[in-house]
Amino acid sequence: MMKQLFLLISILFSIFSCKEETKLTEVISLNQKEIVQDINIKNPKSFAEKLSNAAISIIDDKVVYTPSYVSIKYPNGDVPAKTGVCTDVIIRAYRKLNIDLQKEVHEDMISNFSKYPKTWGLTKTDTNIDHRRVPNLEVFFERKGEKLKVSQNASDYKTGELVTWMINGKLPHIGIVTHLKSNPDASGEKRNLIVHNVGGGQVLQDCLFSYKIVGHYKFEN
Repeated sequence: MMKQLFLLISILFSIFSCKEETKLTEVISLNQKEIVQDINIKNPKSFAEKLSNAAISIIDDKVVYTPSYVSIKYPNGDVPAKTGVCTDVIIRAYRKLNIDLQKEVHEDMISNFSKYPKTWGLTKTDTNIDHRRVPNLEVFFERKGEKLKVSQNASDYKTGELVTWMINGKLPHIGIVTHLKSNPDASGEKRNLIVHNVGGGQVLQDCLFSYKIVGHYKFEN
């Protein structure tokens, strides 16, 4: 019990900001799954609380960032469990709540293909990759969920919401806002911690304002 308490304290007081030039610092590893249970919301009632718990439950710093194209089954397809990118965090968390974004995005793109980005020169949908692209998820969440305001006010970003960033002006990124809070900064402000993957695995970090925020969404199916 004392060992678990020590680990929990270490987690809560060892939140580091993301650094664009380095791999993300490990916050909670696969070997600390029992501690995750201690920081989950007990008896979550709202969808947002359930999504936050789902995101925390998939934390795994051993997931290797793998942006390559992969053929997967449809529906409920996934890349190998120990691989993935930022969008796979979102997909896997929603699947914990029985929402298959692969299927949801595909069906909306079939009916509304013209509304989705043509960045990749596609002329038809592709169930292997469409839902794994941040720009497509941004369109989907705006269409099927709610687009929220983008600000530099930490209190505007609440549990269960989704944030998208543009890293170095060229790399779209996405993460899930959890119920857990950062340590207070010099001004006393605390920020909700994010579960995401930008190269260091599926991790929990204080990185809300580490990159340029370009999107803010809420999606509850």
